[in-house]
Amino acid sequence: MSGNVISLLPSRTVITNKSKLILLPLIGILVFLLLWNIAARQVDTSLGSLPGPVQTFQQFNNLVSEHWEERDKEKAFIQRQEKRNAAKLAKNPDAKVRIRPYTGKPTFFDQIGTSLITVASGFILASLLAIPLGIVLGLNQDAYRAFNPVIQLLKPVSPLAWLPIVTMVVSATYVSSDPLFAKSFVNSLLTVALCSLWPTLINTAVGVTSVDKDLLNVSKVLQLSWYQHIRTIVLPSAIPMIFTGLRLSLGIAWMVLIAAEMLAQNPGLGKFVWDEFQNGSSDSLGRIMVAVITIGFIGLLLDRGMLQLQKWLSWDKQQELR
Repeated sequence: MSGNVISLLPSRTVITNKSKLILLPLIGILVFLLLWNIAARQVDTSLGSLPGPVQTFQQFNNLVSEHWEERDKEKAFIQRQEKRNAAKLAKNPDAKVRIRPYTGKPTFFDQIGTSLITVASGFILASLLAIPLGIVLGLNQDAYRAFNPVIQLLKPVSPLAWLPIVTMVVSATYVSSDPLFAKSFVNSLLTVALCSLWPTLINTAVGVTSVDKDLLNVSKVLQLSWYQHIRTIVLPSAIPMIFTGLRLSLGIAWMVLIAAEMLAQNPGLGKFVWDEFQNGSSDSLGRIMVAVITIGFIGLLLDRGMLQLQKWLSWDKQQELR
């Protein structure tokens, strides 16, 4: 009986491995915070010492407070407007009431939401272009040889070079008295898409090219149609490479977005950093550091999310993915 109970308990190896999964990242974070705290004291700027972890956390709390204060102002504005309109309608049921949107300053967390929407839109657009084109280039070696020089030519172009061109094109073509999206959003979206599609395109083409020859022979024997060949043979085999490209593209998209928002003045995290830099107050460095940590943390979450999606879609569940 005691032997059965002992067998149900996790072994020492399992406990050790699970402990490492928690302790090692924790140790790494603590070492990073310690080095950050020591280095921050050594750096003096025109606005004072570089903020350490404690000062950065204090500024984060300030940004949280400012967010809820702004939400309270928005709620009060809506209540005043509803009360005013109700009184107007009570006097004259046929009166026309005007519903005005709240136009307060976007908070730090509002800007995070804007950045996530922008990067998701740009990344999806890039993926919709890169994956089909990568499949076509992977299946046709002549097409790949023809377009590879163009891909290699455009791949290293900086977002700082793309943004002026995108801005001029959007200004010339996206002309409307009541646009669905702000031009600054469209500029940021297209810049993100242009800079992030290349890793997915290249990895998809390589993944399609690397499909096992035996599987290709099976497709020929079964006389699969082009669509069936892509769906049952090519895509399952190329998924690991495609997701490698998607993860690289998403990381690039998130990095590019911050620079694009700074220059396009799209109200996201990039604009927040630029506005604080221009503000030059004693709290600006701490707020910028909060934004830096937030950008890195969101980038980590985006990569982990893409990794989980890859694990879910991958046919080889035994493959170790990191």
